[in-house]
Amino acid sequence: MPLVVPGLMGTNKDDSTKWENELIGKQLGDQTNETTFAKKDLPKEHRVVREGDMMTMDHKPDRLNIHVGEDGTVTNVKYG
Repeated sequence: MPLVVPGLMGTNKDDSTKWENELIGKQLGDQTNETTFAKKDLPKEHRVVREGDMMTMDHKPDRLNIHVGEDGTVTNVKYG
């Protein structure tokens, strides 16, 4: 039987899908509405990666990576 340690084996796919549904196609801002998601409502462990930005390759399974395009619209969301 494999050893499973919470937080070490990755994040639940349902949680990732939830964030994709909430964020993709929106911009990050101060309030949540039809086109914007409030930054204050993001998980504590997150980082915003802009198109063309360099990223560290450290793996943090509980960190939400939010990828945004040149116009600031969220294009991809994943844990890691």
